[in-house]
Amino acid sequence: MSQHFETQAVRTQLERSQYKEHSVPIYMTSSYKFDDAEEMRALFTGEQEGNIYSRYANPNVDEFITKMAILEGAEDGWATATGMAAIFTTFATFLKQGDHVLSSRSVFGSTHQLLNNILPKWGISYTYADLDKTEQWEAAIQPNTKMIFVETPSNPGIDIIDLEWLGNFAKKHQTLLVVDNCFATPYLQQPIKYGTDLSIHSATKYIDGQGRALGGIILGRSELIREIEGFARHSGPALSPFNSWILSKSLETLAVRMDRHCESALKVATALEANPEVELVKYPFLPSHPQYEIAKKQMKQGGGIITFIPKGGLERAAKFLDSLKMFSISANLGDTRSIATHPASSTHSKLTEEQRNEVGIQQGTIRLSIGLEHVDDILQDIEQALKASVLEPVEASH
Repeated sequence: MSQHFETQAVRTQLERSQYKEHSVPIYMTSSYKFDDAEEMRALFTGEQEGNIYSRYANPNVDEFITKMAILEGAEDGWATATGMAAIFTTFATFLKQGDHVLSSRSVFGSTHQLLNNILPKWGISYTYADLDKTEQWEAAIQPNTKMIFVETPSNPGIDIIDLEWLGNFAKKHQTLLVVDNCFATPYLQQPIKYGTDLSIHSATKYIDGQGRALGGIILGRSELIREIEGFARHSGPALSPFNSWILSKSLETLAVRMDRHCESALKVATALEANPEVELVKYPFLPSHPQYEIAKKQMKQGGGIITFIPKGGLERAAKFLDSLKMFSISANLGDTRSIATHPASSTHSKLTEEQRNEVGIQQGTIRLSIGLEHVDDILQDIEQALKASVLEPVEASH
């Protein structure tokens, strides 16, 4: 019997133990007991499936992976301690000295650091291309390009690339395609059905959804996940049983949470666009978004993230943040609580100003993660902060 996303998220779980629990317990164990020497030998050689050590596998981690793979439409997955651990593990598994990465220019600040400062130490090069200028991609591909990496929607510029086009492009050049699907979640977007080889999430964000637990996951074809397993089992970016349990339970409410995030975010984005004190608003499901039609094609809804620029640049942005009464000022996103972030001085502060401008991060750019509070209260806080942050006109000197 086929089931909808919401049902699969709630009903996919481990088999019940002899205690017949209704909610899956936490398996807080670092190791496992073997029945005899032969079972230990068979498990370590791979002749028999089973748990050996929680750095390799754990029942709670297995449940989280199974559930995420079903929801994403993937064959298998591998869970990590953080989203960045998932990205680095993917890079480290499939790239070697002499390889080249073709990446979208607009990537998370820490991903930018990996591409710019870490991978080059090991002889791995990269080229950036713009998500909205597909003509750049053909010129940027190289004979040694081993991987294409993108975020869509991007953080924090909310730029979008056509995943169907990108899947065909990667297939044409026989290159591994990796998509950071963090902003959309598997509920809003499933890159794998468009030809993506691996889809990555920072589960810290919407998968958890309450700002409690760190986690990451890589999803894709079984043969690719086996290669990731070969690296991750020995390098150790393991997700803890406790965090796995939290994240798996959180998936049960992902759909209803995302529906609310998206509904409120669209109302907020629409209101911001109509506000004369706002210079620019970016949100995937606003008709003014440059890739609006693409977003409508490949996303179920527009997500919970809005980027906007109030009139007045950096001084106005700082005053706006300081004037907020309900919003949290934080570098996180995807929380039940609405969050405001200034990317230029936080998440993307390690980029040069020129690099930030290239991906649409101005000094006055503010990223809003719209939470689950009542939308009227969210709007009221934004509107009062915009009013309170109006800059006094500078008198001309005589």
